[in-house]
Amino acid sequence: MSAIQNDAADSKEPDPKERVGAAFDAEAMLRARDLTWQAVERIRAQIVPGMRESQARELGQRTLVELGMGRIWHPLLIRFGANTLKTFRERPDGDPELGAHDIYFIDMGVVWDGHEGDSGDTFVVGDDVDMHACAAAARTLFDEVRARWFSDGASGPDLYRYAQERAEAMGWRLNLDIQGHRVSDFPHAVYRAGDLGEFEGTPAAGLWILEIQIAHPQRPFGAFYEDLLV
Repeated sequence: MSAIQNDAADSKEPDPKERVGAAFDAEAMLRARDLTWQAVERIRAQIVPGMRESQARELGQRTLVELGMGRIWHPLLIRFGANTLKTFRERPDGDPELGAHDIYFIDMGVVWDGHEGDSGDTFVVGDDVDMHACAAAARTLFDEVRARWFSDGASGPDLYRYAQERAEAMGWRLNLDIQGHRVSDFPHAVYRAGDLGEFEGTPAAGLWILEIQIAHPQRPFGAFYEDLLV
């Protein structure tokens, strides 16, 4: 389970939702993951209070070009404050300025050497205790759900049922409109795999993104974390 499965090395016919292209390379997927996380960190280091969301996106785009990305495969999202409650498909409200005590997340999908990286994390500026707890909870919840996949071979629906149970037990609201997706050699969309949360088999390593988005139960902010299931 811990190694990425390559079609060429697997004697079994893959599930149609887990097909990959002729150019697919398992190690290239891991490199794309590493480069995407490096880009997240490089962008995070440049975001400071007083900056607007639009300015953060602009610096993020410049940073990706400087790092030598192949192309964007989904728009770079940087969401401040209450916009951290928005899903990928929802438009942000206005162009908020990052406060001195605030929360934000970075979500990017980037092609490196023909393979898709997709990573996202939440960060806090200042010392708002609830915001720090929310960001940490998204990472913890991701780790717990990934561990369930790794140890039990759980299906996509099982993973998100477990995520909802754990989020509630931890005191957060899980956004079930966000349920993960495929990645592969670009473009993964040709495989029409649907959401991870709909995949009835055990997700293969290195082909699926697990997404977690939670909301504070009373206050208007949330947190997001995503990474490759490996």
